[in-house]
Amino acid sequence: MKSYIFKLEIEEDKFENGDKAYHASCPALKGCHTWGHTYEEALANIQEAVELYIADLKEAREPIPSDPSSGVLEWPTPSIAVNV
Repeated sequence: MKSYIFKLEIEEDKFENGDKAYHASCPALKGCHTWGHTYEEALANIQEAVELYIADLKEAREPIPSDPSSGVLEWPTPSIAVNV
């Protein structure tokens, strides 16, 4: 088992009506975008989106991106990432 850490981008955005929103994406995974009403919601949503994206790659027997220049760190053993 390996662990992967993906760089995320979360930016403040606005709905069409002007209310605040947050756009989240994972640059290493083409098309992996989502949003949330709060930063925390956007972070939770992009985590779920990345997990689903990776599950689809595994099901299709496609390789998981692991290029450090695109914001992916591959670790050879199970590990966790802690954000502070």
